[in-house]
Amino acid sequence: MKNTIIKYIASVVFTLSVSSCGDFLDVVPDNIAVIEEAFETREGAMRVLATLYGNLPPYSSNLNPALAAGDEISVNDNVSRDWPARRIARGGQNVVVPDLGYWGNRGTVRNLFVALRDCNIFLENIDMPFDLSEDEKIRWIAEAKFLKAYYHFYLMRMYGPIPIIDVNIDVSAGVDAVRVFRDPVDEVVDYIVQLLDESIPDLPVEIQDTGLELGRITAPIAASLKSRVLLTAASPLFNGNKDYESFVDSQGRQLINTVYDETKWQRAATACEEAIVLAHSAGHALYHFTEAPTDWSDTTVIKLSLRGAMAERWNSEVIWGGSDSQVSGGFQSWAQGKIAKDLTAETRESVKSWWSPPLRIAEMFYSENGVPINEDLDYAYAQRYQVATASPEHKNYVKPGFETAVLNLNREPRFYASLGFDGGVWFGHGVKNDDDALILEAKKGEKGGILDATGWSQSGYLAKKMVYYENVQRTSGSGYTARSYPFPVIRLADLYLMYAEAINESNGPALAYEWVDLVRERAGLEGVVQAWAEHSSNPTKPSTQEGMREIIRQERLIELVFEGVRFWDLRRWKLASEYLNSEIRGWNVEGETTDTYYNIVSVGAYKFLNRDYFWPIAEEDMIANSNLVQNPGW
Repeated sequence: MKNTIIKYIASVVFTLSVSSCGDFLDVVPDNIAVIEEAFETREGAMRVLATLYGNLPPYSSNLNPALAAGDEISVNDNVSRDWPARRIARGGQNVVVPDLGYWGNRGTVRNLFVALRDCNIFLENIDMPFDLSEDEKIRWIAEAKFLKAYYHFYLMRMYGPIPIIDVNIDVSAGVDAVRVFRDPVDEVVDYIVQLLDESIPDLPVEIQDTGLELGRITAPIAASLKSRVLLTAASPLFNGNKDYESFVDSQGRQLINTVYDETKWQRAATACEEAIVLAHSAGHALYHFTEAPTDWSDTTVIKLSLRGAMAERWNSEVIWGGSDSQVSGGFQSWAQGKIAKDLTAETRESVKSWWSPPLRIAEMFYSENGVPINEDLDYAYAQRYQVATASPEHKNYVKPGFETAVLNLNREPRFYASLGFDGGVWFGHGVKNDDDALILEAKKGEKGGILDATGWSQSGYLAKKMVYYENVQRTSGSGYTARSYPFPVIRLADLYLMYAEAINESNGPALAYEWVDLVRERAGLEGVVQAWAEHSSNPTKPSTQEGMREIIRQERLIELVFEGVRFWDLRRWKLASEYLNSEIRGWNVEGETTDTYYNIVSVGAYKFLNRDYFWPIAEEDMIANSNLVQNPGW
């Protein structure tokens, strides 16, 4: 289901002539007649509003750097060799034609300065339609302000300091007027928050007409975005980052504040608290699978709750779903294991099976005791790469009697809900009882392993969480029956963990436990204090701000895996250089036997320099505007 606004995106052809300097800063078109005609009626204004939504970046795509250009996913070279995201992940970003950028027209996925121009045009002309009701006008203005705030934030997160595009520049203003300066990050943040504060009171708390309007902006969406903006601003990348002491513009202005300000965390915590209250009032709640027959195990229900938090369409947890960015069946097939019975050479090709998390992602998840595997007193961490036989007690996770790596045994439910692996249970796919659940067979020559040039996992793992559990790979004829779902841009668990992070940094750990524990409880885990006290080699870790910081960060990386969050979190925490300079490791997927398959191999390396915290501005934009300064290192 998509809203009426979004439906227009594919059909609207609304062209405005544009003059610009350096192709990134758009000015008001001089064809006033076109604007007047576009805003003459409510219908025309709605078409323009559709263009504002249509500028949203693609989420469920390998063009989303947060999905494909980090260290969460690796795709075999036969498929990904020419992907811009792969170049970024391997250290190949460049300043001439930057990959996957949003500033200007060189190498960009989308020019978000054009999106900002469209927002300004809309806001400047929305008083014109004669048949637009006052209530609708107020709501549409609020939506446009939200989108304007979001596009500023998206640019700021990628580029750091950016020009604030408050109003469009008239074509008669002259060349000097369009040669704008980059504004300091703190000023950009304040402007974004101002727009969001103006929009929240005029947005609906929840969508009433779900048949037509799902995907349109609500007050909880705007409040949650405000939380994310302020959390980003309070984080080490932007808060007291002394690496940027010499990052000044030609006027001598410091573009990133190098003095740490603890009050930024309190501001973020307040915003998170307000967003949670608003989200709860709109009926948002952590998703729990409630349709299980009585003979399904509790284990299966927990796994489906965890998978459904992402893949159950418009579930209660999704605060903002990308209505115009559906996770289609085609995209889900990238993560779908070839598990159906009686697959043939032809029918196995109906899914891709190449969206593969490296070994470090498998190691990231907790043990069954809810603590990191390298801290668990009872976990055989030193033997994790060795082979063991799954026992009957593992039957809802791993096929009993199957020989697999110790790493794949005795892990938390989110491990099994998120990852497909050799010998692992893949519940659903047309089989809806625990005893007959399908198993992924991933060694070379097996139906889920290497049998062709492209359709296989590079690491031996697949991102199962991204696949709706009722999708089915057909074995009679060909095809893949799949149900799409909106990409979860923000969901409630994310908001809870944002609040926990902000409150830990501003007030210490005591008040953060509740919000982390809510997320852990849904995953079938004990609360952090109890889990660490009973099972960790560092039992007092949750009692300190530093220890709880580490716990919250790992909770975010686990809970929000494959949702485009890790990529930005590692950057705002200033940990990207630590995580993204590493080998890409996996099992030896060329192995045909247990002995040959369960060996660690390296298939490449992630590379990251300090300059990569921000995208470069294309050289042609730098030449066109002498008032711009390039990001450090470029």
